[in-house]
Amino acid sequence: MIYVQVVIDGLIVGLMFALVAMGLSLIYGVMNIINFAHGEFMMLAMYACFFLWSLLGLDPLIATPIATVILFLFGVSVYRLLGRYLVGATLIPQIFGTFGLAVFLQAAANFLWKANVQTVGENWSSGYFQIAGVFFTRAEVIAAGGALFTALALVWFINRTETGLALQATAEDPQVARLMGINTDRMFALTWGLSTATVAVGGGLLASYYAIYPLVGSRWVLPAFVAVAIGGFGNIAGAFYGGLIIGLVQVLGGFFTSPNYKMTFVYALFLLVVLLRPQGLVGRK
Repeated sequence: MIYVQVVIDGLIVGLMFALVAMGLSLIYGVMNIINFAHGEFMMLAMYACFFLWSLLGLDPLIATPIATVILFLFGVSVYRLLGRYLVGATLIPQIFGTFGLAVFLQAAANFLWKANVQTVGENWSSGYFQIAGVFFTRAEVIAAGGALFTALALVWFINRTETGLALQATAEDPQVARLMGINTDRMFALTWGLSTATVAVGGGLLASYYAIYPLVGSRWVLPAFVAVAIGGFGNIAGAFYGGLIIGLVQVLGGFFTSPNYKMTFVYALFLLVVLLRPQGLVGRK
């Protein structure tokens, strides 16, 4: 039964990695930009939920949709102020632009809220339950369910709606999309907003049980980068599967060896994929 517990824990963690990775893959797939500030957007969402809880008494489950809308608008604003100048740029300006934004947001969070760890107290998702000898944390189950629902909703939106098809056309060839009457600048802004909103959902769900501090985003976004690489850059479905794989590898590796070495197995898998299948497990050659 202990192995079932470990696998379930790995899938729960993997769903959170998958949600973060899908946001990263969305921006890369549509705009060909690697957003190094992705984790800081998650951090801002977690702080937003914390302050909505501490100042207004809103439960994180209620605060999460509010934080998601706020971060969506913030993401669109970031595109207008920064992202639009990175479209079509080479890798170096992209790195300086998005990594500089990450450093700025971390420094701003340290200045405004200090480096102290914040946590949300008793909330609706607090507590544990047991099914057939397997223990579950209610907050983690709700977070995993919310992550799965958000991932499926994102895939549905991109593949089943007219706007989503316009996003795909923009990703395929922005110049041709413009000739077909698609406002590609609006599509790019929407992409940035959706990517930010996606990771904001993950941050809000995590806020109910995870420690909140200025550097918390890197704890989740670094494995998410590995998940994107494993799934294939720009492939949203691949990012989802990559996130699940990363979660399982991390938890199983830590269980069979030591928690101190759990990330070693993740990066070893990353190197293996890069050497044997650089386009990713789902990507095409």
